[in-house]
Amino acid sequence: MSSDRFAPFESFLDRDRALAILRQAVAGADDGELFLERSVAETLVFDDGRLRNSGYTAEQGFGLRAVRGEVTGYAHSTEITEESLKRAAETARLAVGAGGGSLATPPAMKGVALYGALDPAAGISVARRIELLRQIDDYARALDPRVVQVTASIASSLQEVAILRPEGGLAVDIRPMARLNVAVIVENNDRRESGSHGGGGRVSLEGLMQPEHWQGAVDEALRIALVNLRSVAAPAGVMDVVLGAGWPGILLHEAVGHGLEGDFNRKKASAFAGLMGQRVAAPGVTVVDDGTIPDRRGSISVDDEGTPPARNVLIEDGILVGYMQDRQNARLMGVEPTGNGRREGFAHAPMPRMTNTYMPAGDADPAAILADLDDGIYAVGFGGGQVDITNGKFVFSCTEAYRVRNGKVGDPIRGATLIGDGATALKHIRAIGNDMSLDPGIGNCGKQGQWVPVGVGQPTLMIGGLTVGGSAA
Repeated sequence: MSSDRFAPFESFLDRDRALAILRQAVAGADDGELFLERSVAETLVFDDGRLRNSGYTAEQGFGLRAVRGEVTGYAHSTEITEESLKRAAETARLAVGAGGGSLATPPAMKGVALYGALDPAAGISVARRIELLRQIDDYARALDPRVVQVTASIASSLQEVAILRPEGGLAVDIRPMARLNVAVIVENNDRRESGSHGGGGRVSLEGLMQPEHWQGAVDEALRIALVNLRSVAAPAGVMDVVLGAGWPGILLHEAVGHGLEGDFNRKKASAFAGLMGQRVAAPGVTVVDDGTIPDRRGSISVDDEGTPPARNVLIEDGILVGYMQDRQNARLMGVEPTGNGRREGFAHAPMPRMTNTYMPAGDADPAAILADLDDGIYAVGFGGGQVDITNGKFVFSCTEAYRVRNGKVGDPIRGATLIGDGATALKHIRAIGNDMSLDPGIGNCGKQGQWVPVGVGQPTLMIGGLTVGGSAA
């Protein structure tokens, strides 16, 4: 959201003097800004019947950037003072050198309030949070005698940022985040399996601490663990795969989403580079990145350059129509920024990053999609994965999956991995369900050493001809 006040940083710096220093730093440059941040984060982890870990971190600092062409001068400090700002301005200026250019058109600096300006942990004592974790442990163990270990965590953070532009524009955003997670291990006949569930968003911890929420998370974690307890070895080979709705959109995020970020395409390092306006997916496939969904983990009221977020259509009915852009890459590619300039914190320069990336619903009945699967697997949950942005090749491990024959969902399987490449997988989508859902709020995205919270989502999908890596019997 935008603001005319320099709070919460006016006690550190005079706005007018900071603006004068920033203007000196970007004189003759194409772009630049001063990014100020204060953040606090708290985490409690309850494991095996006791409080295993507690953490509290507090950070503050600024990053000053000057941009000229493809060159970025960036300096940061944890000391928010006029003296530190002057030193940072000199450093950033050295990187871009002298120039006679003019600043690019400034961003709107006016976002929409997508979440409350609240401290998610306000009024909730540490003792109350620990007691909740103890209740989760007791509840999980009482559900089933096969539960041998329970790990529960509750985390919250509050990030306050201010983005000051050399034209004088100012955006201030207060970004809450809360999350609760549960993992259980079950044992039967010397076999152990696990399951986990959780989530959150830009909300207060209060809602996550209500019984209807945390009990549901425990129930789901236990359900997944018990499914895995009766799983059989996964098959191997090339086969059709049905992906469940919601969190399986992480495959879309990794295998396709990163390839649609502007910097990779400007540098011709993406499998989608140079394909604007061409068919890159099956008819009916649309991919959207939307940072404007209220209270979602990946949403931002304003991006980290001062550009308002947007609902950006990237692929429409199978045709590539857009990339996600920050200001620098958009300028160099001759297009408009899309509100995707994001950074982990003040010590990092912004770059094009996803927010909430998903595939909108189609018109197929999910049950009918499964009924049409003659011989393949039904993948509902995913764990870790790897992707090569240059060619889109991916490997993802399944945390919950089932064998399907003649349209009937059979035994759960263990050790299944999905192998393919994003560009080919998009073209082999054969059916799109009408049940699009977003993930429960657990996504984190890494890129060039920076981590930011994201959201993913999709409807039930059938993809033809993926390679399934199985496990030993």
